[in-house]
Amino acid sequence: MSKKVGVVLSGCGVFDGSEIYEATLTLYFLGRAGAETLCTAPEREQRDVIDHSTGQVVSESRKVFVEAARLARGEIRRITDVSAGDLDAVIFPGGFGAAKNLCDFAVAGANCTVIPEVEKIVLEMHGQKKPQGFMCIAPVIAARVLGSFSPELTVGDESDVSKAVEEMGARHVKCGVDAVAVDERNRVVTTPAYMIGPGIADVAKGIEKLVNEVLKRA
Repeated sequence: MSKKVGVVLSGCGVFDGSEIYEATLTLYFLGRAGAETLCTAPEREQRDVIDHSTGQVVSESRKVFVEAARLARGEIRRITDVSAGDLDAVIFPGGFGAAKNLCDFAVAGANCTVIPEVEKIVLEMHGQKKPQGFMCIAPVIAARVLGSFSPELTVGDESDVSKAVEEMGARHVKCGVDAVAVDERNRVVTTPAYMIGPGIADVAKGIEKLVNEVLKRA
């Protein structure tokens, strides 16, 4: 029987939503492994909208769920309609949306808060000992929600972000782009992806390993 894996999206585009390559590679490797995917996202306004050709904030508003539906080819559910009981595992691609729309790490750093519907699914999955994968900047979500359990996480090299996740209670593990950090006790798998880069072929190696390690524990 195939495993059902939730993929939590935060919009569409590296600077204000989900990193498109990371999300696509996650879905590709899950599909290749025979897993069933359930894309999900919160129903809320994006923190900001970025013109990806200039990197500048533009004066328009977009909804996280609507933008994430682009990546999911329209097959997506609101995260408020998803629970740990629906899933065998969950994976969070990165992109600034994970740090802007799923939590406010982009502005609050180690003092960030995670939106309630995301916090709920992470805690439910953890409580049911179901595996969770976080890539790129998304491990900050695990650090904040699971900080009291001292999860072992990676965001790649030592940096201001790695210091912040440790301030939130996590233990940072230095890790290459082609590798993963596995916390067996908390059933959390992380990989740096575009926190290190530099390109799609590089991040694919770590994402493939993350998908395989998550499925192995599902």
